[in-house]
Amino acid sequence: MQERIKSAVLIALALSAALPAASSLASTDTAKSVVMQVPAVEEYKETDVWGRIRSGYAIPDVNNELVAKHVKWYADRQDYLDRTTARASLYLYHVVEELEKRGMPTELALLPFIESAFNPQALSTANAAGLWQFVPGTGRDYDLKQNAFKDDRRSVLASTDAALSYLQRLYTMFGDWHLALAAYNWGEGNVQKAVQRNRAAGKPTNFESLAELMPAETRNYVPKLQAVKNIVANPSQYAVHLPVIDNEPYFTAIDKTRDIDLALAAKLAEISVDEFKALNPQFKKPVITGNEQTKILLPTENAAKFAANLASWTHALSSWTTHKISSARESIASLARRFGTTPDAIRQANNMPQKSVLKAGSTILVPNISASAAGTDISTEVIENAVMAVENERAGPKRSNYRQASSSRGDSKPAVSMVKARVKRDEAGKSKSRRSN
Repeated sequence: MQERIKSAVLIALALSAALPAASSLASTDTAKSVVMQVPAVEEYKETDVWGRIRSGYAIPDVNNELVAKHVKWYADRQDYLDRTTARASLYLYHVVEELEKRGMPTELALLPFIESAFNPQALSTANAAGLWQFVPGTGRDYDLKQNAFKDDRRSVLASTDAALSYLQRLYTMFGDWHLALAAYNWGEGNVQKAVQRNRAAGKPTNFESLAELMPAETRNYVPKLQAVKNIVANPSQYAVHLPVIDNEPYFTAIDKTRDIDLALAAKLAEISVDEFKALNPQFKKPVITGNEQTKILLPTENAAKFAANLASWTHALSSWTTHKISSARESIASLARRFGTTPDAIRQANNMPQKSVLKAGSTILVPNISASAAGTDISTEVIENAVMAVENERAGPKRSNYRQASSSRGDSKPAVSMVKARVKRDEAGKSKSRRSN
C-alpha cells in the first residue's frame, strides 16, 4: 500500500515538474490541458475487490427456484464469467468505492453483470446504453449529456454516479431494495401500481408477492443478481473460479481543458486506442471536445507517461474542426476534396452509413486545414447543438437488359420507359427499457 501512495505522489510530482519544462507552445496550449486527480488511498483488509464486496453485503437474500436456475446458468459458463470479469476488472474498484462512500450495499456493484455484462458499449433494443443501461430519457433526468460528440450514458464516472443516485432515490421511494431493483428495471410507476393493486386486494407487497404481476425480465431480475451474489460469496461451492481483481484503483481521472484527438491522447499515454476507448467509451468522435469539466481516464501506471509526453508535445492537440452543410449540393466527395481528405475518412469520423447523403443544416467533423484556426477548440454552442441528418442516396436511372421490340416504322424511340422502383470486448448484456424514451 505504501508503494501505491509513493507512486501516486510521484505521478503528481512528475506532472508539476514536466509542465513548466515545455516549450512556449506547450505551455500555452498543451501544458494547460490536464490537471491530475490522485485518488484517495485507504487501507482495507481485503486484498481483492471480491472480498471487499462480500464484506458489504446488506440486501436480504432471495431463495427460490429462479435463483437456483440462474446460479446453475452462471456456474456452467466459466468462460462467460472470465470474459465478464476481465471487463469488470477495469471498473469494479471504482464502483465499490462509490457505493461505500454513499453507505449503499456493495452487492449493487454486481448489477452491471446483469445489465451489460460490464460492457460499456452495450446497447439494448430499447436504446438503453452503457454499463448501467440508461435509456435516453432517464439519462437526461440524471444529467447524462447526450450530443453529437459524447454520450455520458457510457461514461464510467458519470453513469455510475447517476445509477447510484437513481437506486438511492428508488430505495427511498419503496423502502425495500428488492422493489427498488425491480423499479430500476421495470420503472417506478409500474412497481407503484403493482404495490397498490396488491394492497387493495389485501395481499403482501414484497417482491416475491408482486412477482406474478411483473414481466418475465423483471421477475428474473432480482434472482439473477442473487445468483451472482451467491457465486461471489462462495465460488468454490459452485466449482467456479473468480479471477483476482486487485483492491486498488485501475485508472486515474484527468481534467482535460483543451480539445485533443482521441488517437493522440492514447499515443501520449502509450496505450492502444482500444485500451483508451475501454476507459473512455463516451466519446463518439475522433476528437475529444469540452472544457475542464471533461475528464479522461487512463490506467494509473500510464498517467505519468501521459503527463510527461503531453508537456513535451509541441504540435496542435486537435486536427479536427466542424463544418455546417449549407445545401444539398455539398456532397461527401466535394467536401473531401475541399478539406484534403477522402470520402471514407469523412464518413468514418461522422459515423455516416455508406450510400447516404447529408441534409442541409447538418454539422459534421472535418479536418482542420486552416493555419489561423489551428489550436482553436470547437465551441460549446456547436457541441451542444450540432445535429447530423442523412438520407439515402438517390439512385440514377438503372439500365435494363430488357430488349425493346422495334416498331414496324423503324422508330428507335421506345414506346414504354422501363423504370425499376427503389425500394473489447465480448458479449454485451441486453436489457429492455426501464421507462419509455
